[in-house]
Amino acid sequence: MSLFLGLDSSTQGLKAEIIDIDAGTIIDSASVNFGKDLPEYNCPSGYLDNPDPLLKHADPLMWAAALDLVLSRLQKQNAPLDKVAGISGSGQQHGSVYLNDKFTKIISELDSEKNLSEQLAPALSRKTSPIWMDRATSEECRELQEKFGERLQEDTGSPAIERFTGPQIRKFMKEDKAAYTNTKHVHLVSSFMASILAGTNSTIDFGDGAGMNLLNLKTLDWDKEITEFTATGLLAKLPSAASSDTIAGKLSKYYSKYGLKTGTPVAVWSGDNPCSLIGTGAAEPGVAVISLGTSDTFFAAMRNFKTDPHGYGHVFGNPAGGFMSLICFSNGSLAREAIKEDCDVEWEYFDSLPENKTTAGNDGKLMLPYFSTESTPVVLNPEVKYNFCADKADSETKIRCLLESQALSMRLHSSWMGETFTRIRITGGASNCTPFLQILADVFQAQIEKIAITDSAGLGAALRAANAVAKVPFYKLFEQFTASKEIILPNPDNKAVYDDALKEYENLEK
Repeated sequence: MSLFLGLDSSTQGLKAEIIDIDAGTIIDSASVNFGKDLPEYNCPSGYLDNPDPLLKHADPLMWAAALDLVLSRLQKQNAPLDKVAGISGSGQQHGSVYLNDKFTKIISELDSEKNLSEQLAPALSRKTSPIWMDRATSEECRELQEKFGERLQEDTGSPAIERFTGPQIRKFMKEDKAAYTNTKHVHLVSSFMASILAGTNSTIDFGDGAGMNLLNLKTLDWDKEITEFTATGLLAKLPSAASSDTIAGKLSKYYSKYGLKTGTPVAVWSGDNPCSLIGTGAAEPGVAVISLGTSDTFFAAMRNFKTDPHGYGHVFGNPAGGFMSLICFSNGSLAREAIKEDCDVEWEYFDSLPENKTTAGNDGKLMLPYFSTESTPVVLNPEVKYNFCADKADSETKIRCLLESQALSMRLHSSWMGETFTRIRITGGASNCTPFLQILADVFQAQIEKIAITDSAGLGAALRAANAVAKVPFYKLFEQFTASKEIILPNPDNKAVYDDALKEYENLEK
């Protein structure tokens, strides 16, 4: 057996998967739910309650406690941890951890008789960590944009974004200068978790580092001018940036109490989005992934570095080399749920949309499904608009109108990449809706591949460990672990219909 451990520290929990690359299977897994399993940290949904709805922070000690707990669960179910040859992980992107000068010594001398959270508590220079859901940095984003203008996006891959780590660090420096001065290390969730495994300060990989508004993607190093303006002396507090196949260090002897071997290579962790790119087997240009969840996301490897002129698409590092783009559509299943309720039908009705009552193009009927605030395009005041009288429309027309409009929006807002996608991998709850998959196939004129992966970030982390430690090429790992379970082919007869519909949708959006 050649076993590798992948860990996924997400918003609401920590998951672990052990893969056997000889057999091409996941042989063991375990999970921890922060709210249910660690209620003492007061993060029922993965973050601390706050009267300010824009502030979303979590207790970083909770993430360390979850690591202890998930490893103990693997041990109790007799997982072969002693045979694990390499470890890596995925961290929720943009979250940051602030540590004082005690951190390096503490993680290098972890005591197996004590738990991680109690040992790490003295190392925190800031007791809470802002996470990706935080939106309290509008002023800091404005300051960064005023200072650097278009260069910020051209060089870091994104304009100043509220959830990104750079604006979060700037806000911390402005509001608590003493605590910021006392901060020796600023880590991302990914590099923090890798550090406490390896017993030394881990580097930040290009994939996760690109979600900070600090990493210059043209030089693949911290942009000194942007970093220094963001927060005085920040450059000295950041770990170095490195490729995703870098070995962060060797596993601390602390973890031998769970059966893991001391000295096992720990590959640097990455963000959840770059790890999902790997976990869905979509690391090569020409293949896109659509995740149909609460928010729909469209992400893909990029042939060349370029940025979205509208600022909706974000560019991150691709763990397999090069870059990837991610575009988020906030009104994903939220909009589908709203139409479901409006039509008073069950999900099964979506899954068997009567073909004889609606046709491709839906006679030109389209909508802007902004039931809540939208990221792509930015819509702060939700409003649903139709190009026809929806009050008199039947359920089949409304449902097809929504699904086609969502597919057209994805095609419209991914066009800046200049890529003709021949294959699109689909995951998420709505991937069971066959009519929607056919619409996506016809709108993009691409082969739709339905995949059975439930935790693409955790699997991606394990595959990254196998690649970094055992040097197994990604294409071989993809053949073993990310095969399609169903394929939907496009109908070429519908190409012209949706090309025309795309123009109409663009006009409606404008």
